[in-house]
Amino acid sequence: MKEIDKIALIHVRDGKILSSRTRGKDTWYIPGGKREPGETDVQTLVREIREELCVAIRPESVRPYGVFTAQAHGHAEGVLVRMTCYEAKYDGIPQPGHEIEEIGWLSYEGRERSSPVDRLIFDDLREKGRL
Repeated sequence: MKEIDKIALIHVRDGKILSSRTRGKDTWYIPGGKREPGETDVQTLVREIREELCVAIRPESVRPYGVFTAQAHGHAEGVLVRMTCYEAKYDGIPQPGHEIEEIGWLSYEGRERSSPVDRLIFDDLREKGRL
């Protein structure tokens, strides 16, 4: 069974989670991406969030949130995504990077517009009273 290793930023404000939509797609994703060879989780998070949201993660503020696994959206049945999630502070104002069409803050009601692994995170945040 194939597993895609991803790192993501969980950023919740006023009961909504920061999300992004890639150009040409209608599904929303929690910002983050795949690790490059030799990168640590924090290095991946810093690079991916800079590329997607044009903000600078403060590495010293990075805190683990959780690990979630689900069917990978848009991939063959049985291909899983394992998303290691972190919370962190950042400098700057999020704006769409080169591959991102739109960023937004999704409430729990936006759950159905997100990928399967993101839905698990929405549920977890809801159980914790954050969404």
